[in-house]
Amino acid sequence: MRKAKVYARKNDLTLTAVMERALSTYLAESKGQHAAKPFTLPSFSYGPPLPGVDLDDTSALLDLMDGIE
Repeated sequence: MRKAKVYARKNDLTLTAVMERALSTYLAESKGQHAAKPFTLPSFSYGPPLPGVDLDDTSALLDLMDGIE
């Protein structure tokens, strides 16, 4: 932090400007070095819904989950 303050004073910049430049430079240099791994969601197959369950009827699904007949 001390070095940043000295740099700011010597170059007639605000400390915020120095930090913004440093962060921008760091992000630009490190871009591409850390390639993100592809992310896939796990999926499970439990078969079709139970008889009487209508997946298009949200209200009925909530009632079933709450135990309301």
